[in-house]
Order: sequence, then structure tokens, then C-alpha cells
Amino acid sequence: MARKKIILSIDGGGIRGIVPGQILIHIERLLKEIYDEPTYRIADHFDMVAGTSTGGLLACAYLLGEYDRPKFTAEEVVDIYFERGDDIFNIPLFHRIRTAGGMLDEKYPATGLEETLADYFGEAKLSDLLKPSLITAYDIKRRKAHFFTQHDADKPGRNFYLRDVARATTAAPTFFEVAKIKADDHKYYPLIDGGIFANNPALCAYAEMRNKFSTDELKIMASDILLLSIGTGFAKVSYSYDEAKDWGLAAWAKPAIDMMMDGVADTVDYQLKQIFEAAGASKQYLRINGALPRDIDPNMDNVEPQNLQALKRFGDDLYHEYQQEILAFLKM
Repeated sequence: MARKKIILSIDGGGIRGIVPGQILIHIERLLKEIYDEPTYRIADHFDMVAGTSTGGLLACAYLLGEYDRPKFTAEEVVDIYFERGDDIFNIPLFHRIRTAGGMLDEKYPATGLEETLADYFGEAKLSDLLKPSLITAYDIKRRKAHFFTQHDADKPGRNFYLRDVARATTAAPTFFEVAKIKADDHKYYPLIDGGIFANNPALCAYAEMRNKFSTDELKIMASDILLLSIGTGFAKVSYSYDEAKDWGLAAWAKPAIDMMMDGVADTVDYQLKQIFEAAGASKQYLRINGALPRDIDPNMDNVEPQNLQALKRFGDDLYHEYQQEILAFLKM
């Protein structure tokens, strides 16, 4: 019997990437115990890692290699948020004045984000990742989804600096300016955060696995896949009819984006549950997500120390809530 293909998928959510990052610290520790291997890493276990936005950044970090081994532990990956979050989401006074508080330009200059990505990823390329990847972005010039896939990066037109991959997938509209990045064939791509179409990239990863890794001898089906999908928490604010019926363009902007991203993520979860259930393999798909506690600011850019610690606690709590399901999933 062939070994099943194991996929890890991580949602977008800005600084809330601490939540899946914290869960994966626990999962990495659990894997070390299961395999009795103290150097075991996330990249050792999963055959593909997918991510959108902050999840794409995490995917790059987990899969980045050094001397043929994963460069970072899961704990070191989460440190990106604690050590550099205030550099990434920083508004210098001149930027605040020039942009009228974000109304006339993006909310944050990209300098802090780009410096952080350069420090962590250096000169590494997408082709240097240790395992297949699927990291989402959206091409505003060609008006189509763009997927960064390590397994296709042997072609110059599909290979990029890893820091540029992470810059593109985290280029959230209104927060950061569009990323303009160059492939190895010297073509330029203007890209924004893939969260506008796949904030939960799990279904994209499932399709990629079935399409790219099937062979004439072995067609990969749902029953051949184990898929772990981790969200960044949600805060579903409800609105009354009387409150929303007279909203105009400005009033609808933020609620519409929030509803769209939550709705897409929920739809992907629904579709995958149906797919795996129809294949008689419902336990091979595990979705971990939860409602954010009231002490957490759901905005993606709150880097106040108390909010970071609250996100960390929430990630710990989610892991313990799903611990038995996670253990059963990892042992399959």
C-alpha cells in the first residue's frame, strides 16, 4: 500500500499567523515524540505546504533549507512575528502625514516588511525549498491567480527569490503597496495578497496534489491524501438589516472584505469535507480554526505586546482543544 500524501495548508490573517504558528510548535514537538527523533521538523512530515498571505510566509519559512535540513524550527518561525512584527506594521510619522493616515496611499510603507524578509530568506530561491509548495498571489496586470510552486521552479519563468515570494503573498491591499517582483527569466509580475481569492488555500493545494503528482501508474485520489488545514481565527461580527440597509460604498468596504474572506474560507472547508466524506476518508481531512476570544483584536496589524500574547494563548488553546484529533491525524 502506497504511503499517503500529506498536505499542510495555512490561512491568511496578518499578525494572526501567530495562531497557526503556535499550533505547529506543538505539532512539531508531538512529531518528535512519535518518531523519537529530536531533530524532526514540520518539513520532514508534510509532502506539500500551502499558504496564503501570512500563511504563505510561514510556508516559506518551514520549507527553507540549510545544508539539506530545515533551517528553522517551528518556534523560530513564530519568532518572526514577535521579533519583527512592530517593524513590519510600523507607520513612520512622515508616512502618516504624507498619506493622511492611509487614506491617500497604503497604510504601511513596505520597507520594514522587505527588510524582515531579506533577513530571514536572504538569497534563497523558490527552487531551494525542501518540499513542494503552493503559495498564492494575484496578478493585477494579467488578472489571474498566481501560484508559487517549488515543484515547478526548475523553469526560469517559475523561479523567484523567496523573499519576493513572501513579499507578493503578503501584499495585502490597503496595507502594503503592490509587490513588483522578477522571475529568473527577467519577466516582472505586479502581485497582491492571494487572500482576495483563496484566503484558505487548502482546496488549491488538494487540486495541485492530485494534478501534479499523479502518474499513469498511480492516480492520486482523496483517499490517498491527508490534509491538515489551519486557520488564523475568526471574529464574525453580525450586522442587522436596519444597520446595513443604507450603507454606501465607504461603509460597505471593510464588512464586505471580511465577509468575502470568511465566506471563501468556510466554502473551501465545506467543499473539502464533502470531497473526503464522499471518498470514505472523512478522518483524513482536519480543519483547525476557532472564534477569537474578546481579548484579541481581530485586525491583522495589531502588534501591541498584549495582543501578541493573547494570540499565542489562543493558539495554545486551539491545539489543546484539537489535540486528540491532531494525534490521530499524525499517526494515520
